[in-house]
Amino acid sequence: MLTKNDIKLITRLKQKKYRNQDGLFVVEGLKTIKEFLASSFKLSQLYTTETFDLSNDLETIISEKDLKKISFFTNPNTALALFKLPEAKIINENKGLIVALDAVNDPGNLGTIIRLCDWFGVSKLVCSTDTVDCYNPKVVQSTMGSLTRVEIVYTDLETYLSQSKLPVYGTFMDGKNVYKTNALAKDAVLVMGNEANGISKPIENLVSKRLAIPRFGALQATESLNVSTATAILLSEFKRGF
Repeated sequence: MLTKNDIKLITRLKQKKYRNQDGLFVVEGLKTIKEFLASSFKLSQLYTTETFDLSNDLETIISEKDLKKISFFTNPNTALALFKLPEAKIINENKGLIVALDAVNDPGNLGTIIRLCDWFGVSKLVCSTDTVDCYNPKVVQSTMGSLTRVEIVYTDLETYLSQSKLPVYGTFMDGKNVYKTNALAKDAVLVMGNEANGISKPIENLVSKRLAIPRFGALQATESLNVSTATAILLSEFKRGF
């Protein structure tokens, strides 16, 4: 049975301060919930109109009407689950490419970037403290389960990059054409900037390799690419030949 306290708890998890305070976040949709259940994330409670047969007391069968009361979707999809926030991780620089985000604000962009990291085999994503929370319901939904396979760390990005021993790449209008760069490092940090302002000046000062995605349009009128689109292009180039 869905109680008023359940409704109050779930609806307030839309806000980051309550997610941190309660140590919980929301996952919706059968496919995505099953991916989280199969991962290292710990289930707190599952509310569903169809049984998952979890063989424990963490499953609550509710009506479609009650599901609509707690869902963040316009059209709820069978189930909503609460998972426990994982403990904060430390950054462990081993071999491979690391993506770093400098104040990426849009949940859809972050969700897409997490999926891109999963697709291209990038296991670590470092986010500045002013990047949107990866446990925002819109981010969780847009990752389509990839959040379970990408390690995400929030930290002071300037401090992290200043201490990193890896080459740091970033994209700028005056950078070197990425399609004419033959020596992209296999072990590196790729910084992607804010949707409106790009990479901030303090972070730009720490970038050792400046790249550019050239414009091919005849009028050269497009100001910039969406950050998730740019990330897809760059990850494709970094992974070329590997």
